[in-house]
Amino acid sequence: VKYVVLSFSLLPLILLLCLSAQAVDRSNFKTCDQSAFCKHQRELKPGQSPYRALLDTLELSDSRLTLQLINDNNKVRLLLELYRLQGNMTRVKINELKPLKPRYEVPDVLISDPITEALSVVAQDENSLVLSLGGKDQRLIVSAQPFRLDIVEGPQVLMSLNSRGLLAFEHLRARKDTSISHKISSTVGSMWDSLKSMFSRFTFLLRKGIIKEEEDKPGMWEETFKSHTDSKPNGPSSISLDFSLPGVEHVYGIPEHADTLKLKNTDGSDPYRLYNLDVFQYELHNPMALYGAVPVLISHSTDRTMGIFWLNAAETWVDISSNTAGKTVFGKILDFVQVSNEVPQTDVRWISESGLIDVFIMLGPKPADVFTQYASLTGTQSFPPLSALAYHQCRWNYNDQEDVKTVDQGFDEHDIPYDFIWLDIEHADGKRYFTWDPSNFPQPKEMLQGLMDKRRKLVAIVDPHIRVDSGYKIHNEIRSKNFYVKNKDGGDYEGWCWPGNSGYPDFTNPEMRAWWASQFAYDQYEGSMENQYIWNDMNEPSVFNGPEVTMHKDALHGVWEHRDVHNLYGLYVQKATADGLILRSGGVQRPFVLTRAFFAGSQRYGAVWTGDNAAEWGHLKISIPMCLSLGLVGISFCGADVGGFFKHPSAELLVRWYQVGAYQPFFRAHAHIDTPRREPWLFGPENTALIREAIRQRYALLPYWYQLFYNTHRTGQPVMRPLWVEYPDDVATFSIEDEYLIGKDLLVHPVTDEGATGVTAYLPGKGEVMCFSTLNGFLSLPSLKYFLWVSHIPVFQRGGSIICRKDRVRRSSSCMENDPYTLYVAPSSQGSAEGELYIDDFHTFSFEVAKQFVHRHLSFSANTLSSRNLAPDSQFSTASWIEKIVIFGGSQPSSVTLKNADGTESALEFEFGSTLAVLTLRKPGVNAAADWTVVLR
Repeated sequence: VKYVVLSFSLLPLILLLCLSAQAVDRSNFKTCDQSAFCKHQRELKPGQSPYRALLDTLELSDSRLTLQLINDNNKVRLLLELYRLQGNMTRVKINELKPLKPRYEVPDVLISDPITEALSVVAQDENSLVLSLGGKDQRLIVSAQPFRLDIVEGPQVLMSLNSRGLLAFEHLRARKDTSISHKISSTVGSMWDSLKSMFSRFTFLLRKGIIKEEEDKPGMWEETFKSHTDSKPNGPSSISLDFSLPGVEHVYGIPEHADTLKLKNTDGSDPYRLYNLDVFQYELHNPMALYGAVPVLISHSTDRTMGIFWLNAAETWVDISSNTAGKTVFGKILDFVQVSNEVPQTDVRWISESGLIDVFIMLGPKPADVFTQYASLTGTQSFPPLSALAYHQCRWNYNDQEDVKTVDQGFDEHDIPYDFIWLDIEHADGKRYFTWDPSNFPQPKEMLQGLMDKRRKLVAIVDPHIRVDSGYKIHNEIRSKNFYVKNKDGGDYEGWCWPGNSGYPDFTNPEMRAWWASQFAYDQYEGSMENQYIWNDMNEPSVFNGPEVTMHKDALHGVWEHRDVHNLYGLYVQKATADGLILRSGGVQRPFVLTRAFFAGSQRYGAVWTGDNAAEWGHLKISIPMCLSLGLVGISFCGADVGGFFKHPSAELLVRWYQVGAYQPFFRAHAHIDTPRREPWLFGPENTALIREAIRQRYALLPYWYQLFYNTHRTGQPVMRPLWVEYPDDVATFSIEDEYLIGKDLLVHPVTDEGATGVTAYLPGKGEVMCFSTLNGFLSLPSLKYFLWVSHIPVFQRGGSIICRKDRVRRSSSCMENDPYTLYVAPSSQGSAEGELYIDDFHTFSFEVAKQFVHRHLSFSANTLSSRNLAPDSQFSTASWIEKIVIFGGSQPSSVTLKNADGTESALEFEFGSTLAVLTLRKPGVNAAADWTVVLR
C-alpha cells in the first residue's frame, strides 16, 4: 500500500527531513465491592455451574429452538431460546420459565424484529444437541450437564458460553420476612391464586430440603451507599453469563471509558462498568462508568472478527481475563521458542442488575461484516446536515446577544470559518428550558436572523430536568399530563439540578416523547427559528443530590423501576428531541442533536461528545481511543471538547487540540464558565494563524467527510476507525491508538505530546509506501520518522485513492455548497486509484425520500481518469464543477485531453513539479455530476 504524505496547509507538500483538576471525586461512585449485586456475582467461582439443560423439553420450529434449564441447587427453571439470524448471527435469550412478575425486556433499541433463518438438529444424544447454523460447517453445540453452548466452524471453536460455569440468574422471589401477598398482589392481579399455590409448594420443598434457596445476603433487598438507601421491592434479580474466545488476545468496545482502545484484563481490579453517570472531570485509564453505555464488545484476531451485543439497559459490569495478560514480550517469545501448547484465550463475563439475558453473537468473519451485522440490529449513524460536520464554537456561556454578535464578527475579522455558535444553560430564563433570558437575550429571532444572513446557525441547550415552578408552562403541562417519573411512593420524583428543584420527564413513555417533540414547534418554542438546533446535556440523568449523582433506582417509569431502564434514558431524550426537530420542519429537514448520555442505537439520533474533559495533554491523547471505541459500536459522530472543558490550555496545547479536532468527526471547541475566554484569536497572531489553518483544513475536506457519513449511514462502517479494521492481518496494528484512519484513505497521526518535534508513524500494508521528500518519492518502510514543527499535522493519503476537496474555503460550509471541487489522486504502485464523490442538497431528507443526489465513482488507471455515475436512477443537479486535479507520483505527460460525455475533446492546461512529482491539471470545468474522462499522454 502506498501513502502520500499530506499537509493541507501548504502545497508543495511537507518536506520530510528524514526521508521522509482537580479530578473526579471517586468516592461519589461505586466500586464493584460497593455494588451488592456485582460483589455477590463476582464471588461465584468458575467451574461450579448448577445449571443443567433438560433436552427432553426441546421444542423446535423453523426459526426458534427452546428448551428448559434447571438450577439443580434450587430447582428453579429457566427458558432458553436460540435463534439463527440472517447475516451470520445467533441470538441467545434466557429468562425465568415462570417469573413472579415479568422481567424487563429492552424495547426501541432494535430497529425491527431480526430476520430469522431455519435451525435444524443434525445430531443428538443424551447429553448434547448439535444444531446447524448454515454454511461453512457452522454448528451450535448444546451440552446438557453442565449447561454449555459452543459455536464451532469445522474443527474450530469460535466462542463458548458458560464454559466457565458463571451463568447466574437470580430469580424473583418473596422476601422471607414479609408476606408474599404484600410483595406481589399489586402486580399480578388474577394470577394470585396460582402463585399462592406455587409459593406453598415452594415452601414445602424448602422445608423438606429438596431444594436449597440462596441465603439472603447484604444488599439483596435494600442497599445503602453514602446517605442514600435503595429499596429493592423486587429483591435480587441480577444475571450473569460468561463467554470464552479461543485464539483471541484483543477485544475492544463497551464504551464509554477514558481508557485504552484495547480493553484491559480486569483480574484483580474493578470490571468495566456500564452505567450512565454525570462524572465531573473524569480520570484517565480507569474502568469506572462515564456518560454513556454501549454493551457491545468486539474481538479481533488474524483469523476472525466477532461481536457480542448484550442487550440490557440496567447497570452492567464487564469482567475481562486473558491467559496471556501480563506476559512480557520476552515471555511471549519464549512461549513461541518452546512451542507452548497454550492457546491464547480471552474470557468475558457480563453481569447486569436486572432484566434478562438477551445476547446477539455476531460471527463476522471480517471487521466490515461485524459492523454490517450490528447495523442490521440497531441501525446506522444518522446522516447529518453538512453544516454539522463543520466547526462549532461554544462555551459555558456566551453572555448575551451582543456577546454572540461580537464573537461572530471576530471570526470574520480573523478570516476563520465556523458554522455553529452555541448557548449553554445561562441563555434560558432562570434555566427554564424552551425559554430565553429576557435581559440577555430579549430578541432571539433578531440574533438568529443575523446569523442566518451569514448562513450560520446556533445550538441552544435543552436539558431533561425541568424546574418545578408553577409559573413555568413546560412544568405545568408535564405535571398536568402526569408525565413525570415517579418516586417509589407514587409522587412526582424530584431532584436537584441546574435550575434548583427539578422534575424529570418520563422519556420511556412514548406519549411523553411525542409531547416533548411537539414543544420544538416554532409556535411553541418562542424565539426559535429554523437555523437553531439542540444540545441535550445532563441526560444520564444527572441528579445532583441523588445516589451517584443520578436518579434513585427505585424511582418508577410506569410499572418499571429506574434500575431496569437507566441506560436508556439518554437515548430516549435524544430521540424525542431529534423527532421534534424533524416534526417542526414538516419532516423535511435533517436534525442535528448532540447528546452526552447514550446507549446502543443512539447513533440513529445524532452526535455524542466525550464529556467533561480537562485542558491536559493526557485528555487530548485519550480522546482518540474514546472516539475509536464509539465508532466500533456504531456511533461515528464523536468528538471531544477542543481545548478541554476544565482548566486553561497553554497556547501549544490549544493549537495541537485544534489540529486533532479538525480530524475527528465532531469538531467543537468548548470551555467551562470559570475558564478564561479562548476564542481562536486570543492567543496571539501566530497561534491564531495555526488554528485558522487547522480549521480551514477541516473545511477543505468537508466533501470527503460528507461522503464518509453518507456511506456510514448506508452501511454502518465507522468513519473514524482503528488501523486493524482495514489491515486485519497486520498484528502490529492491533494495539495502535495514537494514529487512525478516516475512512480507508486518510491516515492521521496527531501530535499529542507537549513539545513534540516529531512522530513515528506506522504505515500499514505490504508493498510500496509513497511519500514526498526532496530525495525520493517512493519509500518502502513499515514506519516513518516524521519531523515536524507546530504548524504541521501528520496526514497521509493512501496510495490507490482519490479524495475530493473544496479548496475555496469561505466563512461557513453553506457558503461553499456550489463551489468547485479539486480531486487529489494518489496512485498505487500499480498506477491505479479510485474514490467517490457524493453531493445532495446537504440538509434535507430528499436524498432518501426522492433519490435526489449525485454519487460518482472516480477511477484512475493506465493514465486515464474518469467519472462514472453510481446512481443512475437518482435525480439531482448541482452547480459545482471540477476546478482542478492533482496527481501525485507520476511523470510529466506531453499532453492532457478532456473527453466530455457528448464526445467532444479539449486540451487541458497542466504543470508538473518534478521535485515532488506532482502533476496539476487546471480548469477541466466539467460539471461535478457529469460523465467525463481525462487522458494523459
